[in-house]
Amino acid sequence: MTDIHTTESKIKEIIDSLKGLCSQNGLSNTANEEVVVTSVFLYKFLNDKFMYNLGKFADEIGMPVEEVLLNENDELDAFYDANSTDVSFGYEDTIQFLINHVEQDDFAKQFDAALDRISKSVRNEAFAVETAGGEHKPLFEPLTVMVEPARRNNFAKAIFGIIGQDKFDFSGAFNGSFDFYSAIFEYLIKDYNVASGTYAEYFTPQAVSSIIAKCLVGMSDKIDAAEICDWAAGSGSLVLHLAHELGQEAGMNRAVVYTQDISAKSTRFLRLNMMLNGLSESLGNIIQGDSMLSPAHFTVEHEQDSGLKKFDYQTINPPFKLDFSSTRNDIEQKWQDTGRFFAGVPKIPNAKKESMSIYLLFIQHVMYSMKPQGKAAIVVPTGFLTAKSGIEMAIRTKMVEEHMIKGVISMPSNIFANTGTNVSVLFLDRANAEDSVILIDASKLGEKVKEGKNQKTVLRDLEIKKIIDTFTGRVVEDDFSVVVPFEDLKEKNCSFSAGQYFEVKIEYVDITPEEFRKRMNTYVTLLSQQFQKGRELEDSIMKQMGGLKYES
Repeated sequence: MTDIHTTESKIKEIIDSLKGLCSQNGLSNTANEEVVVTSVFLYKFLNDKFMYNLGKFADEIGMPVEEVLLNENDELDAFYDANSTDVSFGYEDTIQFLINHVEQDDFAKQFDAALDRISKSVRNEAFAVETAGGEHKPLFEPLTVMVEPARRNNFAKAIFGIIGQDKFDFSGAFNGSFDFYSAIFEYLIKDYNVASGTYAEYFTPQAVSSIIAKCLVGMSDKIDAAEICDWAAGSGSLVLHLAHELGQEAGMNRAVVYTQDISAKSTRFLRLNMMLNGLSESLGNIIQGDSMLSPAHFTVEHEQDSGLKKFDYQTINPPFKLDFSSTRNDIEQKWQDTGRFFAGVPKIPNAKKESMSIYLLFIQHVMYSMKPQGKAAIVVPTGFLTAKSGIEMAIRTKMVEEHMIKGVISMPSNIFANTGTNVSVLFLDRANAEDSVILIDASKLGEKVKEGKNQKTVLRDLEIKKIIDTFTGRVVEDDFSVVVPFEDLKEKNCSFSAGQYFEVKIEYVDITPEEFRKRMNTYVTLLSQQFQKGRELEDSIMKQMGGLKYES
């Protein structure tokens, strides 16, 4: 049996080979490279999972796999029904079938047609990504059309040379853990999930995601069928760590996942990530669209008059600064009577529109979308913790007055390799029964490492554990953590900065009167010597300048 480390190594070889193939065909460093690599990887994974489950089913009913798959019969329907959360394949769309046709002149067309059939299959409708406008984006799109016509057949043939069953199949990976798939997913997208254009698609580090999930879930007992949401989900690191932390009950996921994100690329990544991690039943809740202008989750699906849906848990690492001047007035007008943006919508600046603080909208939206017992974790720029006026101050004041703020963790600088902004995490609890808040300053933890051209801070395992244990246990430690009553927060303008509440300690040493006099005499002598040196230096300077001698 292949061990998990060998399996991981082989999967990474496939990814590297696909990237190499794209480079050979002129797709390197293009959007098409990302689509080809991630789509072929997903096709391979889903094909192998389908055939693996079909093999087990065939054994159980005592029929050959080919007989179940090739014949339209009750057994095949029973298999599809039993595996409804997985993508279904027709035999002509499998690797096992297509690989026998690689030498045919129209093989590229056959492969693209197979991807199209898989995407359009009635059984696979749930795997399309929905947009806020109600459109559906298919699971796969034709891939060979992304290279020159003369290269397409050889391109498709080379793909099957990489993913063929004789090379490797995923059967040894289907029992892999969440950590295993998180590492594979991060390796798969590491060259593609980078800041680009005006929308920075940051990948939340695994350590930060883990800390947030464990602290958030540790705030209360786990909930069965918990509805969890991320309104700026990106590729899903935060929300999937949260789902993993909630775990399973009787073999069923405790979390029902909802997401929205404006980026088409990130939404594709998220779909892939959820499928890898066994959350396919929530794929219908993934929406691509503008969460602030057109949030897509309602108490009754697709019925906007039913009101925005509320959630048990929310987690989010929103974009901090973004030019949303084109939608700003529409957002304000559309939602002004709902209380959704109670603290206000940032004004459009005359210059540097890209500096508009869109994260302030996300914070207010998360607060608005919490159930009465709801919990939330929000990544914010650390400057938010102490801003003395404006929307920031209004938001913090509401959090304090309603005892909604549960705790704050200030992270080390450069915890994200592609942004130098210092970040902190707010933890909110609508049902908070505490009369105080835990504030943690973890800014001095971690080690600096080089990642490409950037330097980032990496938290060590013991440091991760320390942050989690301190937060969940409400532990007080000098210059690291402090528990602050709500009344004290009010006295300091609702500041959430731990450092402002640390006790200033002065060390007192008992000495005799004689020791005191000796020390004072020493200080007086030293001061006299310094004054004399100063006068001599000034006298020397004045002489050089032809001035008068200094008189003491």
